[in-house]
Formats: sequence, C-alpha cells, structure tokens
Amino acid sequence: MKRKTVLTVAAFLLCAAGIAVYAHRPRVEPETPERHRMRAIVPSGLAADGRGAALPEQVAQEDAYILKAPMETGELVISVLNFDFNNNGAEDQVVAFRRGGSENPVSVAFFAFSGRSAGYRRLWELPTAATVPATVSLFTMDLLGDRNNVVVVTGMNARNEHTMTVFRRNPSNDVSRPFDVIADIRIDGSVAVREVQRSLAYQQGIARGQPFAIVAAGRDPESDNILDRIELTYSFHEADGVYVRSSSVRIPGARVEQDRVREILSGRPGVFENFVHDLWYHVAPDGTVDRSQFIFFDPVRREMVFFGEENQQIFSWQHSNTTRQGIFISGYNSTITTMRRRVNVELESMDGIRVTVTDDRRQRIGVPPPWSGSYRRAGAVIRAMAADHAMSPHKDAIFDSPIGRLRFLPNGKYELSAYGAFSGGRYVFFRADGRDLLELRPDRNGAEIFALFDAAGGNPDDRLVFHVSGVARNPQGRPDSAPAYMGLTRVRIGASGVRDLHETAIVLTRAE
Repeated sequence: MKRKTVLTVAAFLLCAAGIAVYAHRPRVEPETPERHRMRAIVPSGLAADGRGAALPEQVAQEDAYILKAPMETGELVISVLNFDFNNNGAEDQVVAFRRGGSENPVSVAFFAFSGRSAGYRRLWELPTAATVPATVSLFTMDLLGDRNNVVVVTGMNARNEHTMTVFRRNPSNDVSRPFDVIADIRIDGSVAVREVQRSLAYQQGIARGQPFAIVAAGRDPESDNILDRIELTYSFHEADGVYVRSSSVRIPGARVEQDRVREILSGRPGVFENFVHDLWYHVAPDGTVDRSQFIFFDPVRREMVFFGEENQQIFSWQHSNTTRQGIFISGYNSTITTMRRRVNVELESMDGIRVTVTDDRRQRIGVPPPWSGSYRRAGAVIRAMAADHAMSPHKDAIFDSPIGRLRFLPNGKYELSAYGAFSGGRYVFFRADGRDLLELRPDRNGAEIFALFDAAGGNPDDRLVFHVSGVARNPQGRPDSAPAYMGLTRVRIGASGVRDLHETAIVLTRAE
C-alpha cells in the first residue's frame, strides 16, 4: 500500500513537470507566404566606360533597384519605377529589363500587390522599341491631362533611331492587360514630349488638362539635301485611344558642302564627337545670339558643361550613340550622380547644331534655362581671345603667399603646401579678353585648395581661374618666366568674357 502511494505521487510530479515544460516552450508562429524583396544586380557589362567598371551613377542606381518580386533567369534589370497606378494605397512597380542577347528589345514588366497571396505578382509584360540599355529612360507623367500617369520609355535601337513607347493604364481595368500601348514612335533624329502650360482650372483640380503632343524630328527622306529636316507632330486621338500623326513640317537645311557633311555624319566612331568638341552659343528663335547661355562638349575629358543665368552645371559624358544626324549622349551630374541628362545633338550647318535636352523626370535638375534649341559654334572666338598676346603657359618658380607655398613646375603641374598639408594639380597661364589669366585644376585628392577661398564648396567645375596682375613684361610684350610678384584675383570665364568675382587679391612673392 505504501509502495502504491509513492508511485502515485511520482506520476503526479512527472505530469506537473511536463505541463510546465509545455507552458514555457517557445511559441512557433504559423508559416506565412514569403514576400520577396531582392536587390537587382545590374551587370557590369552595361558600364559606360566599356571596361565593365561600375560608374558612380550605376552604384547609386543599383542601391535603388529593390525588386518587389524576383525576375526570371536571364533577365537583366535596367530601370525600376515605383508608383501607385491603381490608387489603392499599394505601391506598384514597373521594371525595364532585357532578356537574352543585345539584339533583343528592352521590355517592361508590371508587378502589383495581391491580397490573396499577400505579396507581389507579375501580371504583364510588353516589349518597347528600344534595344540599347544605356540609353533607356523610364518615367511617368500626366501626358493626357486626365491626372492618370502614363509610363514613358525612351531610348535608342539597333538602327540608331530615337524611340519612344508610351503605356497607358487600361481604362476598362482589364486585369489580364493592365496597360495599353498608345504611342510607339521611331525616328532617325529626336523625339520628345512638347509640354505646354495648362489652365488654372487644371492646376486647381477642377478640369482636365490639354493632352501634350509628341514631336519627332529627323532627316527629310524626300530631299536630296542631307540637312533638310522634317518635324512630325503626334496628337492624342480620343476615339481610338492612341497617338496619331497630326501634322508635318519640312525645315530646309543650310546649304553646305555635301562631301564634308557626309564625312561628319558617316557614323564612324569619334568623327561627330570631334566635330562637336567645342563651345556653342545658344541662338534664340529670332536668330539672335544669346551670349548668356552656352554648352561646351568635351569628349576628351568626357564632360558636358552647361552655362546660363550665372549657373554652371557639369555632366559626366557616360554613354553616346551615333545617329544618322549626329549623336545621342547620356550623362549624369558630376556632383549629384543620380541626376541624369540625355542630349541629342544634330547637325544643322558646319557651324550650327540643334540640341534636344531631356532631364531625368524622377529627379529634375530644376535650373533654367531650357537648353533645347539651336546653337552656333563659338570656340573660334574664344581661341582668338586666348591667342591675343598669348602668355607662356608654364613657369619654373616657387612663390610664397597667404595660402601657402606655391610651386610651378615646367611640366604644367603645381604643388601647394600649407599648414602641413600638401596638394597639387595642373595649371596653365594664358591670355584672354585682353587679360592675363591663371587656371588651377586640382587633382581629386587636392581639392582642399577650395577651402582657402570664400566660395568654398561652391565651385561646381573643380577649377579656379585668376586674373594675374603685376606681371613684369619684356620688350616683346611677353611675361618673363619668373616675375618677382604676382597678384591673383578670382574671376569667371563665360560666354560674355571674363567676369570679376570681386574677391580679395592674393599676392605671390617669389621665393629665393
């Protein structure tokens, strides 16, 4: 009896221990459908430098490529666009990608959130007219004025034509086909949306706005003159729900030597780049030259410089494609690498070009003026100014100054030592607009020199230009190689000449 009582107590204790263990067991949540959030890796082969190196812009863009659902094997992501197309509070995603070889077109895929699967599903895809990934631009805009954004894809194809494909949200809300193609334009020139100021009623949300037209301009196929152009306007046809050609205007080109034009427009690598390598003044619609606005194309340094209204923007020349009328360039801002700009340059005459500039819609570079228009070659004028009593470009001397000890080397390099720090770069003495000038271009690791001036951090072009005063001259009117004193005052060179910045002068004293 006593043994039975002991066994009963032991069994009770074991049951109590089991209950305690179960009560403190970690809780296992029921499995839920996994939501895919993947980082798209853009192949390094798409790098603009042709060597597979990742450019700063690509790195910034890759970090923003967060896919809401996985792509299929062999699909290379080019651009990603997030937007709530359904106005249901859930963000949708449009992905531009290419499947397979370089001859295949760039396609777009649409991903939408599914409440049934608690994740994103790929609902639809269609090809575009573009085939060159580096030229593709993907953005949205209220093209039709109905406050429903369309998807616009621009780029170049294998025939060096400029293309634009526009996708509109299906008005009937067909789940199997969320978007319809309402414009598919290809031309051996330029194509762009012609935006106009919409009414105050549209701005206030009272009425619809006027649909924007799409303008495509290229060579006139019916003309013997290679510079004659035709401008085609496409307008939205409400009944058919697509863009149709509404007008065409023929623009006679300047009569130039045809053999030279054919050489420039031969499409051979580097030919048109060499032609456009210069400073170009803007020409107003009335034919007058606007000397406050110009563009400088520098294919050697792979830069494009835009100057207007006292603002200067420098863009890295990332990628270029030859076209039948010129060249198509895509680049990014040298300071803010996520800001993109695409520039289509066409030949108008031996001293004239037509430029069409498109900024990234998702991150506009809101600095006026509008850059598109006609330009006239101005480099000859600047070179003539520089040739005016040209100075000896290089010196071999050491100077002491308030900013430190500055040494000029005869190979065109300089060294600056100040407060225990050392920096350097390249320099050149020259003469322009009747004034002696000095330009310092610091190396990337020597940009500390900007901190020595009042405009620290405000020099957008990574170069400094000074007016040189107090330079002793020999009887021939040329400066000697090592003057005893030099005064440096900062200036800026623009289309209208040399402009003083009214900063304090720096005196350089020749060191013994």
